[in-house]
Formats: sequence, C-alpha cells, structure tokens
Amino acid sequence: MSEHELNEDLLRELAPQVLAAVLRHHGDFGRCEDAVQEALSAAAIEWPRSGLPDYPRGWLITVASRRVIDGIRSDQARRHREEAAAADQPLVSNEDPALAADDTLLLLFLCCHPALSPSAQVALTLRAVGGLTTAAIASAFLVPEATMAQRIVRAKATVKAAGARFEPPEDRDARLGVVLRVLYLVFNEGYTTSSGPDLQRAELTHLAIRLARMLHALVPDDGEVTGLLALMLLTDARRAARTGPDGDLIALWDQDRGAWDEALIAEGTALIEAALLDRPLGPYQLQAAIAAVHGAAAHERDTDWRQVLDLYGLLDGIAPGPMVTLNRVVAVSMVHGPQSALALLATLDDDDRIKDHHRLYAVRGHLLEDAGKLDAARAAYVEAAQRTTSQTERRYLEQRARRLPER
Repeated sequence: MSEHELNEDLLRELAPQVLAAVLRHHGDFGRCEDAVQEALSAAAIEWPRSGLPDYPRGWLITVASRRVIDGIRSDQARRHREEAAAADQPLVSNEDPALAADDTLLLLFLCCHPALSPSAQVALTLRAVGGLTTAAIASAFLVPEATMAQRIVRAKATVKAAGARFEPPEDRDARLGVVLRVLYLVFNEGYTTSSGPDLQRAELTHLAIRLARMLHALVPDDGEVTGLLALMLLTDARRAARTGPDGDLIALWDQDRGAWDEALIAEGTALIEAALLDRPLGPYQLQAAIAAVHGAAAHERDTDWRQVLDLYGLLDGIAPGPMVTLNRVVAVSMVHGPQSALALLATLDDDDRIKDHHRLYAVRGHLLEDAGKLDAARAAYVEAAQRTTSQTERRYLEQRARRLPER
C-alpha cells in the first residue's frame, strides 16, 4: 500500500473522531463539519509534503478548531459574543483529554436524531460518521448530487433547530433501534454497493463493524445489538471470497469457503449463540442465526437448508417484508424444489416495494434455470441485468444469461 493510500485510510478513520471532538468544543454541527473537511483537505496536501505528524488526530482537531474560530470571528452579526466564546475555547493539545476519547458513537446518535427522516439519518451518518463525499452518497441513493447536498444541509439545520446537543441523549434506549437500522444500512451499502464499478466498499463495512463493536460495549446485554454485530461479522467473513481476481462476483454456492475468515465466523457464532438466549428474539438475531448456519457448512452441499428455512419462517413472522420473502424463496427452493419456490415468488409480483427490483428477476432466473426453463431463465437474467445499477452485478447476470444454451 502506498503512502498516499495509507494517508487516505488514516484520514477516513480519523474524520468522525475529529468531528466529534470539535463538536464537543464548539457545538455547531454545520460549521464544525465544514471546518473538519477543510482540515482534512489541508492534511491531504501537507502530510505528503512534510510527513505524518506525531499526533495526527491532534493536528486535525487543532486545524479544524482554528477554522471554526476564524468562522466565528468573521460572523458580523454575532461578532462580540462569539469572539468571547472562541477566546475561552483553547486549542486542543496532544495531552488534551479530548484526544483520548473517541466520541464517534455519540456522533452517530446525533445523526440518528428523531427529528430527521430515515433517509436523512442515513445520509447524515454516511457524511459525518462515514466520511463519504456528497457525490458518493448521492450515487448510493440514486439521486443527483445537488439534491443530496440540499438534503444534508437540511438535515444539519433540522438537528440544530431541534436544539440537539453533543451529549448522551436522554432517549438513548428509544433511539437505539434507529441507530441499529442505520448501521445495518451502512454495512449493507459497503457489502454490496448500490451502484458503481465495485461490488464492495470495505471502508463502510469496517466503519459499521467498528461502531457496532462500540455499541455492543455500551449495551452488552442487548440481544439485538449483539445480533447485529454477529450478523456483520459472519457476513463480512465471506468478503474475500465474493469476487475473483478480475473483480467479478462469485455467488455464495460457488465461493471458496477456505477463503472465509474463520476467526470472524468463530467470533460471530459465539456472539449469536449467546444472543439467542435473549427473548424475545429480534430480526437481527434471526438473520445472524441464518448467517451462522451458512458459516458452519464446510461446503454448500452441507448447508442445513431446512434450518435456514425454519429461521426465515420465524423472521417472516416478526419482521415481514419483501426482502425476507425473497430470501425465504431461495430456502424453499433448496428444501422443496424450484416449482414450490416459484409459486412463493409469484406473491411478490404485485408488491410495489420490490416488483421492479433487479433481485426479484435474478432469483426468478435462478429458479427457472433450476427448473430447466432455460429461455425464460435467460430473459429473467437479462431483465435483472438491465435493472441493477451495480456494474459488478450486471456483469454477473449477463454472464449467467450468456452461459445458458439456446433451444
């Protein structure tokens, strides 16, 4: 890895920590976020030239704090009051307690403020905690960059108008479900990107896992927090086997399971075995249990598909949804055959939430292929390829269509 790449990775890791520290000192989300971005840009120019500072996070916090203070001093409407406040805010030093604390989790709770819409919560988390550019977030949401920029600005303004403070929220337990959902979405966007040339964005999966670990340390007895962490670990364990040398997607049943990360599987399995003792069970615990069944199979043929199907039945009972049904369809096919699975799949054809989704057509293609209906399978694969915005998935689906012999 080059020095440039090392600096990029370090800046990406430090960005949310620096923003959290500056927010703790100065409090204005929008102003602090802009200042941190300026500090990151300065580091990207300065560090390759002068070398990595001894305390990179302290360097960034100091530079960002100066930017905030400069902005306060230039604000004529509140010049006198805010200059006095800025004068009382010392620049952090390398010995400052702020440097010893990682407030990223607190920043996450702030981004998940109940005054924000679900889409705004995810977008603000990706921007402030994940460090993604507005263009990258817009691509993930499939909206123009200008639209996403306005959405993020409105989200910051909403948080400010709601009087949110950078401190542990009084409604932490009530907000926990939102935080889990946002982490789940961030992880999924990293594991299978919505669009673009790459199948995965490891920096997002790593971010989600790191935050889930911190959350688990905060509430170790919460079954769903444990379940989500276990699900992430068990899923991420397959990452190295999901693509070939050329970056092409490799389906679960074709993966080299020797390339799966055994340490992550062991950790995730231990976590979910403990979490399943907690009642009532939640959707993350059940999804993690399913992932653990896959992780326990040395070969695809050894997978206990009947147990997977039973677990999807439980999941469908407590958290029904089209994606749950779609995954259950695959398990039905493995246990009862493609014809039974196609009958269940047909129940999704009129569901507005998924009827236009490429994965509906991709699963139909696999089932039709297994049923020997090759022409119909080819048409389904082609339709799925046209509907996906992921270039990697498109190539995979087009390859599946081409490999079917014509009759």
